[in-house]
Amino acid sequence: MKRIDLRSDTLTAPCVRMREAMQLAEVGDDVYGEDPTVNALEEKAARLLGKESGLFVPSGTQGNLIALLTHCRRGDEVILEAQSHIFMYEVGGMSALGGLIPRCIQGEQGALSPSDVRANIREDDIHCPPTGLICIENTHNRAGGTVISVEQTRTLRQVADEYNVPLHLDGARLFNAAAALGRPVGDLGSPCHSISLCLSKGLGAPVGSVLVGDGEFITRARKVRKMLGGGMRQAGIIAAAGLYALTNNVDRLADDHRHAKKLALGLSQLGFELDIDSVQTNIVKANTRPLGVTGPVLQERLETAGVKMLYMGPDIVRFVTHLNVDEQDIDEALQIIRFVVR
Repeated sequence: MKRIDLRSDTLTAPCVRMREAMQLAEVGDDVYGEDPTVNALEEKAARLLGKESGLFVPSGTQGNLIALLTHCRRGDEVILEAQSHIFMYEVGGMSALGGLIPRCIQGEQGALSPSDVRANIREDDIHCPPTGLICIENTHNRAGGTVISVEQTRTLRQVADEYNVPLHLDGARLFNAAAALGRPVGDLGSPCHSISLCLSKGLGAPVGSVLVGDGEFITRARKVRKMLGGGMRQAGIIAAAGLYALTNNVDRLADDHRHAKKLALGLSQLGFELDIDSVQTNIVKANTRPLGVTGPVLQERLETAGVKMLYMGPDIVRFVTHLNVDEQDIDEALQIIRFVVR
């Protein structure tokens, strides 16, 4: 039986041409800085995001952790959106490995209010941990793939500069945000001191992320990567997939957004509760309460029928479109969901 997998865009598989690029990649020892394909990927990512330098890392989680450890000292407080990926899904690495304290603020559709950030930056007080970093996420996963605008990010940078606190962007799906806004990805990243960009989600590479920032920051980050076990040797084989993704798989992200909107409209017609306007990119978040079924039960029944998705709470489910799902798959998925629901 065919299965339509809408659990996550991390499920994308490399195409034949991407595999060929990996097979033919020129390689060297990246720990010594001698892998030409890794170097080319780091330079391309940094250039696209408007930064001086890049650092290839195995995962977005490690990229974020390296940024946190590079920007901050043990005992620093880090301002985060309350539902952010760094806080919710990165195993508490910032605290367990960095000795950092999360200070969480509830955002609006995943976006932090500048006034709330300002109110939560610590004063220079002997009793308080210093604020070491402000983190934002674009697009925001748990908010349903919502986008933070260039103007919102610039305003947060102004607040950060007032207090001399760096601003880090978890840009796992930043190219999705750029596609949704119709802006160059560099515009979205330019206000931030550092950015972590995933290659293995909508861009379709099998593994890897790139952390970018100024040259001095990346020099320090490279040492932190080595400390965390992220120094790789002939990594050009996987870096080639990232280069292929940045060259060939960016423009097509708009297709994923179109498929997500179609899926959202279909789910709404079937009785799911969801905000169509919040479906801005490739993530559809819906409430099953009006259907009289819980998220876990619906997930189990849909998987049996041939559609995979995730539940995010008792009544909340999530569907994610990606390059291995086409419009016909969305039509078939809606037919299956209609049968299961009714």
